[in-house]
Amino acid sequence: QRVVLMDPSEDPDDILRANRSREKTFVFDMVFDQRATQEEVYVSTTKNLIGGVISGYNATIFAYGPTGAGKTYTMLGTDSEPGIYIRTLDDLFKALEATAEEIDYRVSMSYLEIYNEVIHDLLNPSLGFLDLREDPRGSIQIAGITEVSTTNAQEIMQLLTKGNKERTQEPTAANKTSSRSHAVLQVTVTQKSRRKEMGEEVRIGKLFMVDLAGSERAAQTQNRGKRMKEGAHINRSLLALGNCINALSERGGSRAQFVNFRDSKLTRLLKDSLGGNSRTVMIAHISPASTSFEESRMTLIYACRAKSIKTQV
Repeated sequence: QRVVLMDPSEDPDDILRANRSREKTFVFDMVFDQRATQEEVYVSTTKNLIGGVISGYNATIFAYGPTGAGKTYTMLGTDSEPGIYIRTLDDLFKALEATAEEIDYRVSMSYLEIYNEVIHDLLNPSLGFLDLREDPRGSIQIAGITEVSTTNAQEIMQLLTKGNKERTQEPTAANKTSSRSHAVLQVTVTQKSRRKEMGEEVRIGKLFMVDLAGSERAAQTQNRGKRMKEGAHINRSLLALGNCINALSERGGSRAQFVNFRDSKLTRLLKDSLGGNSRTVMIAHISPASTSFEESRMTLIYACRAKSIKTQV
């Protein structure tokens, strides 16, 4: 459960700085090394959230980390090694089919990206920019987004692969297929009991799976012009997310914290999953390379803060 981060630029024989080592130890619920399989990561992070979604709680899975550290691989995976999206939906349908005799269920999903602070529908790209609206119950909705109902994980796999081709990807010096947008897969499970005497109780559980764009330093990606502006937008929304996480993690502290969810579209969309009625998992990715020491340090500090958020489910 421990990550030890060593500074590659440190000289072991430097006596003057011996007590001021930048070596840091972080403790998490679970740490994987480079040998971990997709299955292991899925079982220890996401598998136990599915029961909650079926009983009507919300769940959120984040993939966070610097550019090129493997977030899209963890979430989407490849055909031979599918990622968290597919495994989760597979298990969700299996669990729902087991209760199908007593309960009517409907699963609908939408897949969107947030790119330069505008929202695109990945399942129907011709819709153009979409707006975020708040409905009377206070939950955030995306006006006009395509919702697809399906009862089959294979069908969803095809939709996701199609949607992922629409995602904005551009090569940078740090990563050939760098995702330049945050992708959000939202799955809503609505259940209704078939027994009449139970009354018309409807349970709704939402599952958000978020593949964030990589945080990046312009020096590392050598971006100029348009790419650089994109990077600034990416970092801005991640900073807004970081500010929300900071405020939420200090909530029980001495000073009352105002949590500014309206700083970016991303935080506004994920308002419920950060501070509300939701079980949230953050999978932080770091690269073992010595050149990305700074990125790894920032990512681990970020993840440590996120760990101290307490939500009321």
